Amino acid sequence: MSFSSDEVNFLVYRYLQESGFQHSAYTFGIESHISQSNINGALVPPAALLSILQKGLQYTEAEISIGEDGTEHRLVESLSLIDAVMPDVVSSRQGQSKPPVVKNELTETNGEEGAAPVPQDTAMEVDGSIEIPPSKTTVLRGHESEVFICAWNPTTDLLASGSGDSTARIWDMSDNSSSPNQLVLRHCIQRGGTEVPSNKDVTSLDWNCDGTLLATGSYDGYARIWMTDGSLASTLGQHKGPIFALKWNKKGNYILSAGVDKTTIIWDAASGQCTQQFSFHSAPALDVDWQTNQSFASCSTDQCIHVCKLGVDKPIKSFQGHTNEVNAIKWDPLGNLLASCSDDMTLKIWSMKQDTCVHDLQAHSKEIYTIKWSPTGPGTANPNMSLILASASFDSTVRLWDVERGQCIHTLTKHTEPVYSVAFSPDGRFLASGSFDKCVHIWSTQSGQLVHSYKGTGGIFEVCWNSRGDKVGASASDGSVFVLDLRKM
Repeated sequence: MSFSSDEVNFLVYRYLQESGFQHSAYTFGIESHISQSNINGALVPPAALLSILQKGLQYTEAEISIGEDGTEHRLVESLSLIDAVMPDVVSSRQGQSKPPVVKNELTETNGEEGAAPVPQDTAMEVDGSIEIPPSKTTVLRGHESEVFICAWNPTTDLLASGSGDSTARIWDMSDNSSSPNQLVLRHCIQRGGTEVPSNKDVTSLDWNCDGTLLATGSYDGYARIWMTDGSLASTLGQHKGPIFALKWNKKGNYILSAGVDKTTIIWDAASGQCTQQFSFHSAPALDVDWQTNQSFASCSTDQCIHVCKLGVDKPIKSFQGHTNEVNAIKWDPLGNLLASCSDDMTLKIWSMKQDTCVHDLQAHSKEIYTIKWSPTGPGTANPNMSLILASASFDSTVRLWDVERGQCIHTLTKHTEPVYSVAFSPDGRFLASGSFDKCVHIWSTQSGQLVHSYKGTGGIFEVCWNSRGDKVGASASDGSVFVLDLRKM
């Protein structure tokens, strides 16, 4: 068996992406010249590095447990990955591995000679009252690599998804078919006068307010606008490197993007032209969120948050206080309070009325990956419910916060791996969460109790609700997208 350094570098790069370390993956990709290799990433299956490591580990264990004469010895205990690459440990394990002692006399087995021991049941038990049955689940196959993002059309049951296979797809879920129609939106670039696949991840996507246009952002540095029939309306080229986030404003006349080139850009959606580029961050911009139709906030690995406005050539407000990169920012439904979360394990609430944070919420024990506000409180469609904030962390928990009091009201602890996504139902009564434990959980926001649960076939990157609040979409690391139908449950 032989392999090149390019192949090893690509597998490490893909592992970093699949594990959610997008910024580390980008840096490693640049330093190892991934873009110059001739490896077609669309053909490499998800979790390829882990798969080959597991096979190597199994081979080493087999070497230890099989003697020179071909007889199988008992392996005292499983090897760890680090143990397997340490010759002294492997050698000592081989010494401990001895043939099993065969006893001539029959052992007592509760009156039954030779009765086999009852195996331990290692399957995860799920309360039948909350498990979502297969009959209520539609699995959508077509992507050839991990699916990082998905989003429902705001007016119809069209589900969009974006993947590492350099495509976005639009799935028509309106007729509840088990094999719905899919439109493939291929992200191509010009090379030698012809269009070729970019072979770059689709990192972000967002529908406009009336659901007539879909915007996507890609690692190839371009944003694109698509029609609902899958045709490309325009290509937006100004960023010098991958796009990490992209959002329409409520009016639908501007698109906002954030890139690794440290800039954010407001695009005119009708013309596809750059209206204004903002260059205030000193490191890659990771997320953006509109406050109004003309003002927005941005965050970065530089630990800073800037609030900017169209036509103004400097930030109208800047917030500092995080001690590590800021992963996500979100304005509350009225645009009064800004929430931010960081690798420093804190969640902070900011107001335009003061320079320091309103609340510094410290409860998570690992990085906080994302946050979402509930669509509730005064001025929303659900004015009689309190406004709450959800945070999802690599510590495997989700927390719900009463922002007015600055207190955690529920800690949701059923996940066993990092939680990458949370989403509130339109009425604010439920929260969906998706984790790398392959589970989508649906919780009551009032009681904090688990209401429904589903285990997919890959780690969950994104969860989202349709506009009626009766379907949840999710995208996963194994290339699957699935829809959970919650009607009559």
